[in-house]
Amino acid sequence: MARTAVPYSSLLPNADVADPAGTATNAGPGNGHAVAKAVPEQTVLRVVAGATGGAVTIKAGQNPPAIAASMGDLVVTVANSATRWIGPFESGRFLQADGSLLVDIANGFVAGTITAFKIPRNT
Repeated sequence: MARTAVPYSSLLPNADVADPAGTATNAGPGNGHAVAKAVPEQTVLRVVAGATGGAVTIKAGQNPPAIAASMGDLVVTVANSATRWIGPFESGRFLQADGSLLVDIANGFVAGTITAFKIPRNT
């Protein structure tokens, strides 16, 4: 089984962006999603459920670099035909050794989408 890549949709400072369609959810055991080169503190996930919702699990990271990985996964339930915004996240809990953020979708989660938004840091 493989994880589906979820690219970042960057929000822009002092500007606007069109609403992205998102990535189709990849549900079931051994499947899921990965946000590569993640910046957890600047990442917010939008998960939209289709006719059937379910649990969305942000996987605890690996120590190192995630020194608080022992706090475990974050599980959020998304109701049927609902939208949930999840994050931002803590690197010390969720960052994987390869720099990714992993998200699992419950088996039976039908026709949903997931979008990773990157919040800009204005300096």
